[in-house]
Amino acid sequence: MTIREKIVHSIANFSGDDADIEVTIPDNENLGHYSTTIAFALAKKKRTSPIKIAGELALYLQSTTPDVFERVEAISPGFVNMWIKRDVFLRELRSILKEKDSYGKNKLPRAQRKKIQIEFISANPTGPLTIANGRGGFLGDALGNLLRFTGFVVEKEYYVNDTGNQIITFGKSLLASQNIIQDEETFYKGDYIQEWADKNKKTVERYKEKALDLGKRAAKDFLKNNQKIIKEKAHIYFDRYTSEDKDIHLEGYTKKALDLFYKNNLAYESDGAIWLKTTTYKDDKDRVLIKKDKSPTYFLADAGHYLETKKRGFDTKILILGPDHYGYVARIQAVAQIVGIEKSDVLITQAVRLMSEGQEIKMSKRKGSFITFEELIEEVGHDATRFFFLMIAPETHMDFDMVLAKEKSLKNPVFYIQYAAVRAQSIINKTRFGSLPSISELENLSTDEDVRLMKKLAQFPEILRDVSQNYKIHRLAQYVLELARVFHGFYEKERVVGEEENIMKARIALISATIIVFKNIFSILGISLPKKM
Repeated sequence: MTIREKIVHSIANFSGDDADIEVTIPDNENLGHYSTTIAFALAKKKRTSPIKIAGELALYLQSTTPDVFERVEAISPGFVNMWIKRDVFLRELRSILKEKDSYGKNKLPRAQRKKIQIEFISANPTGPLTIANGRGGFLGDALGNLLRFTGFVVEKEYYVNDTGNQIITFGKSLLASQNIIQDEETFYKGDYIQEWADKNKKTVERYKEKALDLGKRAAKDFLKNNQKIIKEKAHIYFDRYTSEDKDIHLEGYTKKALDLFYKNNLAYESDGAIWLKTTTYKDDKDRVLIKKDKSPTYFLADAGHYLETKKRGFDTKILILGPDHYGYVARIQAVAQIVGIEKSDVLITQAVRLMSEGQEIKMSKRKGSFITFEELIEEVGHDATRFFFLMIAPETHMDFDMVLAKEKSLKNPVFYIQYAAVRAQSIINKTRFGSLPSISELENLSTDEDVRLMKKLAQFPEILRDVSQNYKIHRLAQYVLELARVFHGFYEKERVVGEEENIMKARIALISATIIVFKNIFSILGISLPKKM
């Protein structure tokens, strides 16, 4: 149980209900280590003043859990601020040293280990990966790592749209590039189309009457190349690549989904098409499943995919989509409900602008077209690309500062956190960490900087619990920046080597714990830990 969970438990004993108890960490340390506004909600229920309830709660916490709280204060008009005893942080520090790379893990019983599928990137295999694909890719990868770390069974899935109209259009685009058919405005544009067709002239000629087959043939090459970039340059590892053509259509899941919709009186025919009653599930209008020409829509294929996901035993489905997909959320959530997925979430990433010295960069220097995900990684490096994307909330539009990302200074956020970890490791390399210290030995950690660092380390499992519920992975990235800031402050103000032996040993233990937390965070986020900088 984390420190915050202990506080919530104590407040629940006071209120008689653990619902909606929010315990936060004040930005200003003078307002306590933790704070709560629960008195306002309780005052409404009891029809009394918030400050009265706050005063009663403060007295209750102080008297019933004296081993946790140094002091608790009620502040007008109804805030309750709490200061934690140093002994609590010392015990938490010892837990870090004991649990090591397991610190922060939520060891759930097998029965509670829900299966979660995260679908992300899923770029059409009709071209190179974009910056938007990269932002969603790093989000899905890090979120999957965190959910595994916190005890869930996770599958990272890449859904391959390898059939349908986009593949036919892809094939036609290749034919048009060789002047076999006339070009159209709806065809794919870009140097990559011409390049592939020029290299595969015989293949294009062979399939000149079969645009779908040509599109599928080319899509295999683009998918293979994208998979290589994803694994070797982005260091994103998928557990499963699901083919729309083979795993959904040929396995009959689109038909099974349609049968399910009819069975539940949710499908109907109108104007020659077949529709799904998604308005029953708060969509703004019903959606077409099969068009007038009897061809299935992408939406029906996605419905089949969700049914296939449910049949394979997943309780939760997280779908990460790129910008301009808000209109798709309600309909896919409707499908999730119909097929019986217990929890369905759709995360939308917003657009990214690449900036250099205040100017937006749109064109690739190498090819004269849009900058690809691969080119961005090559330009600024994997760690910077990944961390810059992860530290900003995905629903926020982002300006990616190319100059800052390449800068080797403490101004660069990823350099800042890596430098803190390297600094910590350099101290340990000069000393020797012995056996697990006792609480009495750790009592020598008494300065403000000692306590501040212990307190920050103790927040790590709390951040993990939050993100495992709300999926806000940027909070973990922000937390590691805060941890780095606190450690840099500790490094500048406190001595380790050259201190009295009892203090030195205690601080070596504290720094060892700091390295453990840094390593755990870097592993989850997918950031490397350099040996030196």
